[in-house]
Amino acid sequence: MVKVKVVRLPSRPSPRPSPRPGPRAGRVRSALAAAVLVLAVGTAGALSGPAAVAAPAADPDRTFRITDPRITESSGLAASRAHPGVYWTHNDQDKPLIYGIDSRTGETVATITMRGVGEPRDMEAISVGADGDIYVGDIGDNLNGSWDHVWVYRFPEPKTLADATVDATQYTVKYADGPRDAEAMMVHPTTGRVYIASKNEDGGGLYEGPAELSAGGTNTFTRVGEVPWVTDGAFSPDGKELVLRSYFSARGYVWKNGRLGADHRVRAPIQGQAESVTYTLDGSALMFGTEGTRSQVERVDIEKGGGSSSGAGSAGNGASGDGAGGDGGNITIGAVVLVGAAVLFFGFRRRKQSG
Repeated sequence: MVKVKVVRLPSRPSPRPSPRPGPRAGRVRSALAAAVLVLAVGTAGALSGPAAVAAPAADPDRTFRITDPRITESSGLAASRAHPGVYWTHNDQDKPLIYGIDSRTGETVATITMRGVGEPRDMEAISVGADGDIYVGDIGDNLNGSWDHVWVYRFPEPKTLADATVDATQYTVKYADGPRDAEAMMVHPTTGRVYIASKNEDGGGLYEGPAELSAGGTNTFTRVGEVPWVTDGAFSPDGKELVLRSYFSARGYVWKNGRLGADHRVRAPIQGQAESVTYTLDGSALMFGTEGTRSQVERVDIEKGGGSSSGAGSAGNGASGDGAGGDGGNITIGAVVLVGAAVLFFGFRRRKQSG
């Protein structure tokens, strides 16, 4: 007969219920959850790019987004004289193409192919002169002065907005004090004289071209002033002020007798890669552009007394001086929220462990 021995296992104690969080701990958890939610929404907005920007306004000369997928490196910007509300731009590329953008919609309304200028090397600037001609500065030199000459192209602004091929005049340009890199070219709206501002992190120079450019020889530009780091510039429509912008700021200079006068700070938006600036045709505002696919051109109104402020219809916040670029503003806000969330989280953990 087999005997079965029954073994009784000790009973497991009932799990101790977790203490219910007090009101303060509950508030900390709620705040943490809210911070994480704000961070998620903010980050999504920062990363969504074009979809996060409001639709373009129906009025011209307001903040707008360039919709043409071909324009990925908008390096220059100029307000059309013949077609109010239209802005001319171009890529930083080796193709002789100029695009006319309607600021009401952000759409390309004209693509101009320059004929007779060869293959551009580094187009960086564009301006409309006193004669109504469009000037394009093929003046960039990423090797910091390795080319002994650069070029300026010129053609009449089209009377109608349509795709066209135009004959352009090519001018050879040299600097009196040797080669250098440049991204800013400005044509004075009354004298028609061409100026170039060189680009250097330690400060550049403002160079003045001949009274009239010559297509048959070399045009020597002479240094007439000292300027900070510059990525673009523009004369006011009346020719009394010159605005120069950099990646992080902008300054305005009184322009008198062909020379720089007193300067003042100009309010500029925070953008991803701040590349261009121009005045609106009526001189009431500045339009700031940046590189990138579906890049945004942002309006900043001119204040009385020569300053500037964020303009109505702007899809972004005008911000001054030293900051990150375009979507960087949203990313910065997200970073601040992230730090706040981390503080709340670790504060809650410390409180829980000490309790």
